[in-house]
Amino acid sequence: MADLPKPPTTALQLNKKDRDKDDCKEKEVVGEEEEAEMALTAMHRSSSRPQLDLSGAAIQGNFEERNPTILLPNQSDDISHLALDIGGSLIKLVYFSRHADHSNDDRRKKSIKERLGVSNGNRRSYPILGGRLHFVKFETRNLNECLDFISSKQLHRGGIDLHSWRSTVDNAVIKATGGGAYKYADIFKERLGVSLDKEDEMDCLVAGANFLLKAIRHEAFTHMEGQKEFVQIDHNDLFPYLLVNIGSGVGMIKVDGDGSFQRVSGTNVGGGTYWGLGKLLTKCKSFDELLELSQRGDSRAIDMLVGDIYGGMDYSKIGLSASTIASSFGKAISENKELSEYRPEDISLSLLRMISYNIGQISYLNALRYGIKRIFFGGFFIRGHAYTMDTISFAVNFWSKGEAQAMFLRHEGFLGALGAFMSYEKHGLDDLMAHHLVERFPTGAPYIGGSIHGPPLGDLNEKISWMEKFIRKGTEITASVPMAPLGTTGVGGFERPFSKGASLRSDASAAFNVGVLHLVPTLEVFPLLANPKMYESNTIDLSDRTELEYWCTVLSAHIPDIVDKAVASEGGTDDAKRRGDAFAHAFYAHLARFMEEPAAYGKFGLANLFELREECLREFQFTDAYKIIKQRENEASIAVLPDLLMELDSMTEEKRLLALIEGVLAANIFDWGSRACVDLYHKGTIIEIYRMSRKKMQRPWRVDDFDTFMERLLGSGGNKPKPHSRALLFVDNSGPDIVLGMLPLARELLRRGTEVVLVANSLPALNDVTAMEIPEIVAEAAKHCDILRKAAEAGGLLVDAMINIQDGATENPASVPLMAVENGCGSPCIDFRQVSSELAAAAKDADLVILEGMGRALHTNFKAKFKCDCLKLAMVKNQRLAEKLVQGNIYDSSELGISPAAFAPAAAVAAAGLAAKAATTAVEKTEFDVVMEDVPSNARIATIKVVRALTNLALKEAKELIEGLPKKFKDAVSKEEAEEVKKQLEQVGAKTAVV
Repeated sequence: MADLPKPPTTALQLNKKDRDKDDCKEKEVVGEEEEAEMALTAMHRSSSRPQLDLSGAAIQGNFEERNPTILLPNQSDDISHLALDIGGSLIKLVYFSRHADHSNDDRRKKSIKERLGVSNGNRRSYPILGGRLHFVKFETRNLNECLDFISSKQLHRGGIDLHSWRSTVDNAVIKATGGGAYKYADIFKERLGVSLDKEDEMDCLVAGANFLLKAIRHEAFTHMEGQKEFVQIDHNDLFPYLLVNIGSGVGMIKVDGDGSFQRVSGTNVGGGTYWGLGKLLTKCKSFDELLELSQRGDSRAIDMLVGDIYGGMDYSKIGLSASTIASSFGKAISENKELSEYRPEDISLSLLRMISYNIGQISYLNALRYGIKRIFFGGFFIRGHAYTMDTISFAVNFWSKGEAQAMFLRHEGFLGALGAFMSYEKHGLDDLMAHHLVERFPTGAPYIGGSIHGPPLGDLNEKISWMEKFIRKGTEITASVPMAPLGTTGVGGFERPFSKGASLRSDASAAFNVGVLHLVPTLEVFPLLANPKMYESNTIDLSDRTELEYWCTVLSAHIPDIVDKAVASEGGTDDAKRRGDAFAHAFYAHLARFMEEPAAYGKFGLANLFELREECLREFQFTDAYKIIKQRENEASIAVLPDLLMELDSMTEEKRLLALIEGVLAANIFDWGSRACVDLYHKGTIIEIYRMSRKKMQRPWRVDDFDTFMERLLGSGGNKPKPHSRALLFVDNSGPDIVLGMLPLARELLRRGTEVVLVANSLPALNDVTAMEIPEIVAEAAKHCDILRKAAEAGGLLVDAMINIQDGATENPASVPLMAVENGCGSPCIDFRQVSSELAAAAKDADLVILEGMGRALHTNFKAKFKCDCLKLAMVKNQRLAEKLVQGNIYDSSELGISPAAFAPAAAVAAAGLAAKAATTAVEKTEFDVVMEDVPSNARIATIKVVRALTNLALKEAKELIEGLPKKFKDAVSKEEAEEVKKQLEQVGAKTAVV
């Protein structure tokens, strides 16, 4: 999802622009002391939370509006809350940076909002304005770093611009929990001039857990045999649950509802026990060092197993295998060894298992006592450590005989801080739901490894400098996407613990990347989803390792093209080149991290990876990398639109409808996100490619329900057609795609009496058209078509446009409107669980949804079901995707469950890299490419030999050929030859693909 774009001047921005000018004038007559006094008077704040600066407040726009915008000319653009959880080892911060949601409120948008009935009604007296929830942690021993971070961002003063504060504010208060809130209170007062308002630790833990489980989709996960599996919790069926907080000791809390809980049990054998005994027995100096040590341990040297007692045999009568632990540290009794003779690694592992198993067992027994099947574990002891979670999970599974599951939380380390944050009187989070929250992952310390991350890198120049610093040092951030599958724990719980070694991922690699939660209250669930609870946007399952490797390789290979376009969009300046390099390294690092630990970012699908790329571009201030290309393609397409419309109007209804669908599919080939299409662009002009594509658009298509669609629109058997009331057209690319494909289709629906709403991105993504760009495109198209002009005027699209009709058309004026709305995101895909409020409003009267393009109709929503008729149109431009998805007539009416019809024509396969054949649908493919994807280091010599045998290359050229993969090895060969080449290469260990 994407935040809506900000206007050139907003209530919040006036503070930064106009007040700076006023300051310059006033300095001549106002002294520093008087100025500081005025600032303090204007921004008086209470002891519990930052307040708005209401001086000079004025209503903007129409005074008769129910909830008019209020201008605050003296308000900072960023006001915040801050809360802390100060433990003995870690300090966790949660802070909220608030940004008002000011979309462009022009006449066009107001007109459409009025027509769709979009308002700001039903807001509470203290509205959520939207913003970001940040999670940061420091080691407690580095308290000064934490204080410097708070001071640098002025978080203790509500995030107010430092230059506006030249005197100390008395009685400022920060909410805090944990023992350090008492221990370090004086230091906070001395350094920052603030008091710590101490909140009960248990209250905070429960409040934080309740918020996360109700508001964040896939917050909870299970962890068995090294595999994370995310669990969707129904917030209406959340309670009761058992919250097990493992710190120095262990507290077990039965949670019955918001604010309703009780401590039911606990144990003094917890994280402190592990650390304390571990320190005595191994001489480790830190908890993390002790955990790291356990990963190299083999506790068979210390633990007594059932097999040790029964001569290597199972005790099958009571169901115990020989590898079951009978007694932790039991072998030390019978062996005449000194402590120094035992390996510290084995001691640490045995100790970890003993404590983890017992915590798991006691937790389950308490859950059983109260009839609870959900058990959530958190606290300092967990630390995202894979082996710890595995052992606890096995214990719960073992003793419950599989009836109960141990679950963990992605943000488990921040429960206390989040709960403290929610103790502010008016924190604004009570009514937030999962569709209001979007997690993003900005560039920062997660890439340098380790479980403790320093302050996030907020300044762009600081981010780029940080990137360059680590690139020069040759760290992993420059590494290509790893393709070798990583090992997992293979833990058997109570069974004999194997030596961990390389089979257990380190704490750092298995841990989560905790992003920034964007709070976007204007997002809503799409009301036309047939079953929102069962809806899943992603089509491709990236938990499949082969899919993960393939798509990460595709995205990695596309980065240089994106950088070229992005830099060109900024004029090719040195600054743009520097930012382009930084983006490339940042996104490579994201992909490498994703390959290392697929669950690091939560439940991530292909659509999320696409969105991560776009967010990464925006992070380095490339707001529209393809804008030059989009402008050029729009102009070229508009130039030939009149001839196309004339051709369409000369056809019969049946032929015109078929030509329109063929036109959409043919125009959808213009997609800069597809490697096949990028190659195709070098073969001819836009119009030549479009015409070639249309000529080859022969039925039957791979998925072809056109006849059903035609019957619905034109009628059959003497039955008159009943036009749709309103159609939502989700448009894809700029240029021919919208101008020569979707606009003519929209025109046809309009002339049949159907209202049309063009739905486009809120923010740019690749060459996708945005809602902000549609009015100009429609205005140019309307010069050549009276139907489009009348409809656009009726829909408010041409409020500010100067239209000169050139064709003098005499068609009947349209009586229905053509409108455009934002979809609420900035990605090539769309998740219908989070769409803009104006799209949700437009959907309420819609009875036809048309999804166009691979991103919205195939990568996502391929299996989506709607309450109304749905037409899915896509030119499949990826061979692997086509083979996986387009295998016959998948979209029949019974499967989608839509009456009277469900439609989904989809063009046939366009193989990646086959330029002239990318548009064909009915011609059988006869030529294939062999792509070499990866050559493991231990297979290089054998692969070079095979390469030389297949190509007659010299040794040097053969070596160069297997560098810089993936790359094409054989081009345009027969299927038989391609398969033989693939076979020979894979026999020696190389990874290849036939496309």
